Amino acid sequence: MQTNRPALGAQIGRDCIIPSGVSIEPDAQIGQRVTFAGPNIVVGNQAVLQPACVIGDRVTIGRGAVVRTGAVVLRSVPPNAIVEGNPAQVVGYVEHHDIEHRAPAGVVDVTRVTGLKAPAKIALGVGSSALYLMRRVTDARGALSVGEVASELPFRPERYFLVFDVPSIELRGEHAHKHCEQFLICVHGSCRVLLDDSTRRCEVTLERPDLGVYMPPMIWGTQYKYTRDAVLLVFTSHAYDADDYLRTYEEFLRHREGAG
Repeated sequence: MQTNRPALGAQIGRDCIIPSGVSIEPDAQIGQRVTFAGPNIVVGNQAVLQPACVIGDRVTIGRGAVVRTGAVVLRSVPPNAIVEGNPAQVVGYVEHHDIEHRAPAGVVDVTRVTGLKAPAKIALGVGSSALYLMRRVTDARGALSVGEVASELPFRPERYFLVFDVPSIELRGEHAHKHCEQFLICVHGSCRVLLDDSTRRCEVTLERPDLGVYMPPMIWGTQYKYTRDAVLLVFTSHAYDADDYLRTYEEFLRHREGAG
């Protein structure tokens, strides 16, 4: 059916096609001529759907996400993600949690490390997250990057894992830890790392083996835009513990609010 009436306090533009059964949470903003292609769709609180986009059946648009004009969304959209295209893909994340700030989160310019003497640390403004410039040695035999665990890394690792062969459309991470710290280095290729403390976000493109990102506990982390040859090395401060994970953004927000 076509409707112009707000649903559950949301703002809905003209000429939208909204079947019975679509769930639109408070403070969502739906532009004109948006089509919902089935009843099993959820639009999260503070999400923004720009005009003429199409939302496929059984899709969830996460809290605070932005669907750009004309996008055709066939996969669920993570909280605070910006998607565009046909089929829609994640192209970035919004900077702030409130609906008045829909600008994309800033991508840290790694040229900021030019001229710094390694090892060096740059605060990212999202909790205690930081970008690390590690030492690099180059001569006729090749190049080497090194970090001393006791003095140059932010914690002593208990575990590591490698992420590779990730299709470019896929997202990795999408969780937070209650206690575990992580240190990420893309040792080959590149990927983008989102850091989110529930109020502010930033992104870092890891594309050099002498750059690392420190992700402290209680930071929502996502990695995406992997190149085909990307290999992401992650050191962790704790052994694997399923109970340490916060696997949904709503659960993460509840824990952040409780910690405050």
